Amino acid sequence: MADSSTSHLLETRREKLAALKEAGIPPFAYRFDRSHGAKAALSLFLEEEGELEEGAHGSNVRVAGRVVSYRSHGKSAFCHVEDESGRIQIYFRLNVLGEEAFRRLDLLDLGDWLGVEGSLFRTRTGEVTVQASEWELLAKSLRPLPMGKQEEDPETGERIHHSGFRDPEGRYRQRYADLAVHPEVREVFRVRALIVRELRRFMDERGYLEVETPILQPIYGGATARPFVTHHNALDTRLYLRIADELYLKRLIVGGFERVYEIGKDFRNEGIGRFHNPEFTMLEFYEAFSDYEDMMERVEELLSQVAEKAVGGEAVTYQGQEISFAPPFRRISFVEALEEALGRPVSELSDAELRERAEAAGAGELEGVGRGKLLDELFEELVQHSLVQPTFVVDYPVELSPLAKPKRDASELTERFELFVAGQEVANAFSELNDPLDQRARFEAQARLRDGGDEESHPVDEDFLRALEYGMPPTGGVGIGVDRLVMLLTNQSSIRDVVLFPILRPE
Repeated sequence: MADSSTSHLLETRREKLAALKEAGIPPFAYRFDRSHGAKAALSLFLEEEGELEEGAHGSNVRVAGRVVSYRSHGKSAFCHVEDESGRIQIYFRLNVLGEEAFRRLDLLDLGDWLGVEGSLFRTRTGEVTVQASEWELLAKSLRPLPMGKQEEDPETGERIHHSGFRDPEGRYRQRYADLAVHPEVREVFRVRALIVRELRRFMDERGYLEVETPILQPIYGGATARPFVTHHNALDTRLYLRIADELYLKRLIVGGFERVYEIGKDFRNEGIGRFHNPEFTMLEFYEAFSDYEDMMERVEELLSQVAEKAVGGEAVTYQGQEISFAPPFRRISFVEALEEALGRPVSELSDAELRERAEAAGAGELEGVGRGKLLDELFEELVQHSLVQPTFVVDYPVELSPLAKPKRDASELTERFELFVAGQEVANAFSELNDPLDQRARFEAQARLRDGGDEESHPVDEDFLRALEYGMPPTGGVGIGVDRLVMLLTNQSSIRDVVLFPILRPE
């Protein structure tokens, strides 16, 4: 429930709305013919200022934006309007606008959208400004934004913003308000768009075909995770939101496409935290006639190029740590790293001993999980946090990798790698299993784990097995978590800071 001060502000704004309507002023315009954004208007004046006499006005412009400051000085007033490109000052004078138009400025509030026509000039304090000859209300703000305060450092001239919107959950829940008052948040999402564009450009330039595969699936697969479940009324059948794109993309390799990729949403019915959102974005790509060694080279090249194009260099700072995406990345063995942390060979430890070690290390719910999951939990608790620089962890146990080919010289392992950066998994990749008989045996082993209580084990997908029986060439495949990559490249500590509308508990 709103407090009394908020209720008063809302009431005051509605009174101004009524006054505008009574005066015949439309409070919500249909359009505005803008000639320049704020940044472009400032640049225009700087270009022509050298040819103007001191104090003279420059070109006429039409700008529009949200009112973010306002101060009245009797027969004149100043405000700043902000658009996507930046902010520009507006100067109103009674003897220029006329009494009626000037008086109606009293009906404006911070947050209103304003269109202004006028000439550019520089004030005595040195700020490039539009002297308004006309103004138009484009949208009345009926709720005050939590704008906070802005100050200018007297030595550097840097504008310092003191947020009025400090509650993180409130910012995520009202992302529209967060974006409106925090230009730096808008910048994060501009960089995110650039990162996705560069991922797409990289794949396109190397001959990968962008495709779209089903989000609603009769059988989920491609990862070990709990799915979201829904029901299709017309077909009277259960469907799942996909947890990965993998199995459908590999069907396309069977069908004759040699390089495919998809950037899309996946959904996993799991916990929410700094690095987990139930809805997330993945890049998955598959390449015929290649293996996981080729994919490691591809990932190194991809990430170094995206970092260079999106943020200006292969070295970035993430939470106070400098991270370099310059190839080659370090490589370590999953088993060897885990054995070093445990102090004993994994083969010498029974399932019961692994469970005991995992519980002692602080692992979560372990009821019904198999040996592979225990190894994975131990690796996460004992090794993963130490992998700060980009590191390929290679050659996972077969129990952990139901979709990867056996390692050529060690059949108890698979040709799989995960890329870890700043202690978090960013990519997962395999030499893809293309033997349909081996794949069926792996699926059936996963089904037994499911029967034992492991809800994240992989179901048997008969249609995918049928596809493999038609023949899939040797293939390398990679999945990259786009949200986590954006976190790294924009120095954001939570996945919620790089997802526009993250999942939250109901209000």
